[in-house]
Amino acid sequence: MRGGYAKRSTPRMSWRWLLVVPLVLPLLVTFYNRLEPRLWGVPFFYWAQMACALIAMVAITLVFQLEKPRRRG
Repeated sequence: MRGGYAKRSTPRMSWRWLLVVPLVLPLLVTFYNRLEPRLWGVPFFYWAQMACALIAMVAITLVFQLEKPRRRG
């Protein structure tokens, strides 16, 4: 075994693909580079950025919770 890491393919590892969403979503600027619709007077661009941050937080928390080892006891 080279590199010191064993290759493991478990169903739990498939959840890690959710981390691509917070990486790609903010890069799609053409979809949220506008002022309308406004939410409580705040332009769409700003509250779309906040939505991206919330989506990232949810995705990272979800992957963390699904990936952490289960306690046996």
